[in-house]
Amino acid sequence: MTGRIEARFAALRAEGRGGLVTFLTAGDPDHETSKRIILGLPAAGADLIELGMPFTDPMADGPAVQAASQRALRAGATLKRTLALAQALRESDQDTPLILMGYYNPIYIYGVDAFLRDAKEAGVDGLIIVDLPPEEDGELCEPAVAAGINWIRLATPTTDAARLPVVLSNASGFVYYVSIMGVTGTKTVQEKAVRAAVDRLRDQTDLPIAVGFGINTGADARAISKAADAAVVGSAIVRRIEDALSATGKPAAGLVDSVLDFVGELAAGVRDA
Repeated sequence: MTGRIEARFAALRAEGRGGLVTFLTAGDPDHETSKRIILGLPAAGADLIELGMPFTDPMADGPAVQAASQRALRAGATLKRTLALAQALRESDQDTPLILMGYYNPIYIYGVDAFLRDAKEAGVDGLIIVDLPPEEDGELCEPAVAAGINWIRLATPTTDAARLPVVLSNASGFVYYVSIMGVTGTKTVQEKAVRAAVDRLRDQTDLPIAVGFGINTGADARAISKAADAAVVGSAIVRRIEDALSATGKPAAGLVDSVLDFVGELAAGVRDA
């Protein structure tokens, strides 16, 4: 499958650097503020964008992203409105790859066929669905690939040699390596361990490898982008949003600029690597 994700990683290889993948929860802290942040991400230096689909029970996410989902849902976020944010980005930017990340339940309720149709029309390039293992590929993975949407697999420190080929089956776009055990945003990544894991993955796949969980600073992003094809930063960005909220949960005047400035620092890190 070819598309924006493959083109972006090819461009990064041509530049001789790793990429920056940014994650934030759609609709956090409210729809309009989220839209302003999302539209500003490419200019701030995001090479790929992951947009979290708000869900009431995000089991793989730590406190920061869980809170972001709750804020978004309280502000009226739905899967339909998430797709509207994706559409808004695609209307303003034709090149930056956009990946939706989340859980199967909201998609199941929406309807798989309707979701894939609407996601494709909105300009979505890939999906990361953390609670659908390869054994359930018939649910969404195979229909997504047939619709021309990349299916991005997660590999972890506990994915052993016997399991890895199964995990990599039907994968496209890139492989997302979860660098630490546990939920998002609770530990700091270790570059040495990441290098060893990436080398092991490269023996099994030609897909680009993006590393996430535990990347909190520009220095972290710089180190990981030396070892992998991209660094994924999520919780640290989400915390910037949370830190700029008032006691009543309203966004401060400088929230959008603060978040985009931080993304600029992360982008500078991967470009310095």
